[in-house]
Amino acid sequence: MRQAVSGKSEGATFNVWRGTVAGASASLVGIGLARFAYTPLLPALIGAHWFPASTAAYLGAANLGGYLSGALVAGPLARRANAATVLRAMMLLATIAFIACAFPVSFLWFFVWRFASGLAGGALMVLAAPTILAHVAPSRRGFASGAIFTGIGLGIAASGTIVPLLLREGLTKTWLGLGLVSLLLTIVAWNGWPNQDAMTHEPARSRAAAGTRAHPTPKLRALYVEYALNAAGLVPHMIFLVDYVARGLGKGVDAGAQYWVLYGVGAIVGPLLSGHLADRAGFGPALRVAYVTQIVAVALPALGSNSAGLIVSSVLTGAFTPGIVPLVLGRVNELLAHHPAAQKRAWSTATTSFAVLQAVAAYGLSFLFSRSGGDYRMLFAIGAASLALALAVDLFAALRTK
Repeated sequence: MRQAVSGKSEGATFNVWRGTVAGASASLVGIGLARFAYTPLLPALIGAHWFPASTAAYLGAANLGGYLSGALVAGPLARRANAATVLRAMMLLATIAFIACAFPVSFLWFFVWRFASGLAGGALMVLAAPTILAHVAPSRRGFASGAIFTGIGLGIAASGTIVPLLLREGLTKTWLGLGLVSLLLTIVAWNGWPNQDAMTHEPARSRAAAGTRAHPTPKLRALYVEYALNAAGLVPHMIFLVDYVARGLGKGVDAGAQYWVLYGVGAIVGPLLSGHLADRAGFGPALRVAYVTQIVAVALPALGSNSAGLIVSSVLTGAFTPGIVPLVLGRVNELLAHHPAAQKRAWSTATTSFAVLQAVAAYGLSFLFSRSGGDYRMLFAIGAASLALALAVDLFAALRTK
């Protein structure tokens, strides 16, 4: 079960299974819990008078701002320290942030720790999978990658089941319970990371080639814009879904959490299904199918409040929250098939564009929500419009370059 680390001169070995579990634990903690556990907690925070509704929404956006910062600093941190050290530190930071949030000292205190949890999540998302996959044989990278990103969906589903149970004991114990889960996963992942960064073993000519730049084509530039717009389209569900069901529809926190579990179930299977679709139809057509499906899914809560529509909306939007990632990554590699050295740089640019507009949309929608007196349907309508614009950009780019 053990596989040699990349580089013939390297005698050390790396356990692929332990590494995959470490990567899945990192995505579960950094994204599945640090970001998404806040969604089912939002109505409880408001109901317990920790923060008013408008302020609590801004605290959700703080995590997304931190995510952007984490995505930006992850590379420089990994170049200055061992990647495994950075990954362990970020999982510990996420754990500490959970514990700190158990004590509502002030809005600024909470904002800082929600930002810190986002920073940890962004860094983990950027570093965890590449650190593991660089040491995995090409024939096994598909399985390992899918397992790592499934951690996001598992975290979402776990947040929808664990949080309502913990909330019966109070908000403080809920945050401490999430901190305990995060600590246990950090311990599980601790020795699963490679001892050295894969870049240490990369041939000099490969590192030199990685520094070269390929001018982005119109289709690639369009893809950056589409991915960013897709991020904005996902924000209403990511931040407001549970609160909409719990307070907007008056069904309570437990009912809201049930829809969040459905969102998590979709997130578990989403990457696998979108990858299968891309294998059958190609990455370009698969992306268009994804945009159309998301437009319908995100618009459903704006069109009505019936349970069937909300179930479909929760599952499909949850599926494409992580499911859009392999489609865009595959499309980037497809567009730069003749420039493999430029693929990593292009993927970094795409990820940054996603994080930027996601953070902007989170703050913007939180502002609109507070100014509109709590108009949830407006938020979902804006999300659907953003996705429709992403589809329009894709179609225009395709027609323009024919």
